[in-house]
Amino acid sequence: MTKRMLQCFAVLLLLSASLVKADSKNIADYKLRIHIFNRNETTFYHHRMEEEAKGEGRGNLFENGEARGVDFNFECDQKLKSSFGYETYPARWKKPGRELTVLLPVFGKSNTYFTCTLNTDVKTYAYARAQGKLISESPEKYKAWMVRHEYEPEQGKDTPIGVKGSDPEAAADAPAAQE
Repeated sequence: MTKRMLQCFAVLLLLSASLVKADSKNIADYKLRIHIFNRNETTFYHHRMEEEAKGEGRGNLFENGEARGVDFNFECDQKLKSSFGYETYPARWKKPGRELTVLLPVFGKSNTYFTCTLNTDVKTYAYARAQGKLISESPEKYKAWMVRHEYEPEQGKDTPIGVKGSDPEAAADAPAAQE
């Protein structure tokens, strides 16, 4: 009887450990936002089934009302998509400054998400687009643009006001264009 109880306890312990390790898919648990400008990835297949995607990229992390550039690499179960327009993805720190868990939509399935951990290098500047190129600028300059256009991804304001079009590259009033 004692051996059986120990086996049951071991199984319960393993199950609870796996549940604690699993990343939440509750959007309310992700207070930060990340805008992914670009990424390069390689997708690996096993028996013609997508198994994982590995790569690297650049984006802006929105934390405490401020944008900071991040360079990152990743290994995900599914493909990582760049942001469309000014879209951002929910995120939270797994290891502050080093590992960021991002909640990404499963494309083609409404209200379904997967998580991916990005190994990050947080910059002292923010990234911006100017004339089709990715450039850097001070967080203060980027914040001034955000205030002027009421763009606050952490507060659910993912669409800047007074900017023509949804493509940051095409916008004449993109953050980098400000004085």
